[in-house]
Amino acid sequence: MDWYARAEAAAAALAEATGVEQHDVAVVLGSGWGAAADAFGEPVAELPVASLPHFLPPVAVGHAGLVRSYVVAGRRVLCFLGRTHLYEGHGPGPVAHPIRTAAAAGCRSAILTNANGSFRSDWTAGTPMLIRDHLNLAAATPLEGARFVDLTGAWSPRLRELARSLDDRFTEGVYVILPGPHYETRAEALMLRDLGADVVGMSTVLEAIAARERGMELLGISVVTALELADTPIDPDEVVAAAEASATTLGPTIARFIAELP
Repeated sequence: MDWYARAEAAAAALAEATGVEQHDVAVVLGSGWGAAADAFGEPVAELPVASLPHFLPPVAVGHAGLVRSYVVAGRRVLCFLGRTHLYEGHGPGPVAHPIRTAAAAGCRSAILTNANGSFRSDWTAGTPMLIRDHLNLAAATPLEGARFVDLTGAWSPRLRELARSLDDRFTEGVYVILPGPHYETRAEALMLRDLGADVVGMSTVLEAIAARERGMELLGISVVTALELADTPIDPDEVVAAAEASATTLGPTIARFIAELP
């Protein structure tokens, strides 16, 4: 069974478990982002993500391992609280499986969130960035065979414009993925900055590729949780704590965004 068939099987199981035949919008909440879901109201249904076919429970701190169904302004929202990362060693398939399942469940747009380390001296911890573009330095893709997907407009300009109209805190930048789980050296950080990256992380890009293959329109929200070129070491617990603080304030913005989706 390939990953497309697995996504169809998971979507069927999701519909049975939630009682919701079809969803409209997918939301993936990254490290520490779980509190953002509180702004969506009471879930129609909630279940462990690993109870669905071919899903793995997340292992990173700040990833709850739940999937919820909400109704936000009349739209059915499928929300994943946590994700599987490439560094867990299972390959790209499980990483992209949630977003492929969302597409099989009917979602035509997706909001992907994460925490990042910033190369920008003018961005402080807590700065919310809309992903304008990305660099894939993970040496991986969820695509196999002759599946050619155009990524030149992967991150929707019109969705970024809508998000900025709702919250003037947003800036925009380029996100680069590294496979992790280690953080980069100072020399690597300088190299990535020179390549054009504003922030770095270990997620999101493979999901974005899979989403674009299925025709989903994307918004990416990445919150600065560490300063890559600072003299102090990066503490993973502080990364999650910073993301949690930002997620609480950004949750209502995401809910309004979903309500205003074209």
